[in-house]
Amino acid sequence: MSEVRVDVRGECCPLPEGSEVKVDVCGETCPVPLVETRKALRKASPGDTVIVMGTHPASKDEIPMAVKALGLELLGVEESEGVWTICIRR
Repeated sequence: MSEVRVDVRGECCPLPEGSEVKVDVCGETCPVPLVETRKALRKASPGDTVIVMGTHPASKDEIPMAVKALGLELLGVEESEGVWTICIRR
């Protein structure tokens, strides 16, 4: 997967205090977006921001549910032109 640059200065994703971990799962279907998000969250350090971009509609709902179940902070979810961005603080 190629890296996608994400502008995290918007309301969805305030500038992170730690490092950024970017996950591009555009074009992938379940369960790949959730699996890749969980991998990134395991690798991230406390305080890091994980930014996930994708296109699969169900994953846009599943990932925030998983974030809450893991007790992590969901910073925001945005969608534009069929591509959603989910920002998570580890």
